[in-house]
Amino acid sequence: MQHGWPALYTLLLWWFSTGVILYLNGLPRATHKWTFASATVLLGVSLLGVAVSAADTRITGAYLAFTAALMVWAWQEVGFLLGYVTGPRRQPCPPAARGWRRAGHAVMAILYHELALIVLGAAILVLTWQQPNQLALWTFGVLWLMRLSAKLNVFLGVRNLNEQFLPEHLRYMHSYFRQRPSNALFPVSAIAITALAAAAWHSAVELRFGAFEATACSFVAMLLSLALLEHWFMVLPLPSERLWNWGLRSRTPQP
Repeated sequence: MQHGWPALYTLLLWWFSTGVILYLNGLPRATHKWTFASATVLLGVSLLGVAVSAADTRITGAYLAFTAALMVWAWQEVGFLLGYVTGPRRQPCPPAARGWRRAGHAVMAILYHELALIVLGAAILVLTWQQPNQLALWTFGVLWLMRLSAKLNVFLGVRNLNEQFLPEHLRYMHSYFRQRPSNALFPVSAIAITALAAAAWHSAVELRFGAFEATACSFVAMLLSLALLEHWFMVLPLPSERLWNWGLRSRTPQP
């Protein structure tokens, strides 16, 4: 179970944290400032966890580094969905916009979000610089690359846009998406992620690695496997949103 426990932990944390964020985002707008304030406090604690775990090469250090990096990532997810960390453009994409003009509008709609990712990534890089435990940096890097791939695919066009995940104050974001069966980038993304996941799993089961390295590689491998699953969710005719129906209940109008 040296690889099974990290994989199970990653799966449960991915599913549960996504549902919690969706639930909090669906609460009345008046609660959002308190949600964001709490998330910011958690961000500070998580960055402390990244710093503390950077020199820890025990299995517990791997769990702490992975969890802390995910919580850092959660802050920007919360900030984006609450509408606090998006971009200077808060209007729908003009219907006539095509090509690079449409891409420019899309970048301006999420510019602050992208800058926040750069700052957070740089903070983790500094906190783990030349330290033996680099799992927090790997985790954040994988999440960043996989999210960038997903954004590009949604921009170019996929079958399932899951626009129901966007709150009312971000509905304009849907105008930057494109709905179509697939796009030319998708097979490249799927093949690249599959190769990365296979390499990570291969490293995880290498007998020459110790317990810490095997655990760290298992976390990264499972994260890449879930990213691959999320990419396929975008093009396959599957009701993947049902996995988080419980998190969307807060958006149900109350009598």
